[in-house]
Amino acid sequence: MAKTILIVDDSASMRQLVTFALKDAGYDVIAAVDGKDALGKLNGTKVDMVVTDLNMPNMDGITLIKQLRSSPAGKFTPVVMLTTESQESRKQEGKTAGASGWLVKPFTPDKLIEVIKKFVR
Repeated sequence: MAKTILIVDDSASMRQLVTFALKDAGYDVIAAVDGKDALGKLNGTKVDMVVTDLNMPNMDGITLIKQLRSSPAGKFTPVVMLTTESQESRKQEGKTAGASGWLVKPFTPDKLIEVIKKFVR
């Protein structure tokens, strides 16, 4: 059975790019436009991993991670930040919130899949 990955990004083109890359690699994908939308779409649904942007309207990636980590279903779900932010301070903030990894945009689909395979078997 295919593993399910939740993609959270306010950019439609980025969601599309990530979705294509993941589906090509055999994953099922749920896409959300921001943290709030992501939590609504999860609502009890088990995903194997979350890939989220940092800067989004309504609810940013850090807040989303904190919300996920506070729920039993999301406590151990791997979460990778996929963002243009590369400052060490932002990475530390993500790590403190519970991010499992950090991938800086622009990225190659191969690099994305490589990172995902570290967390999802």
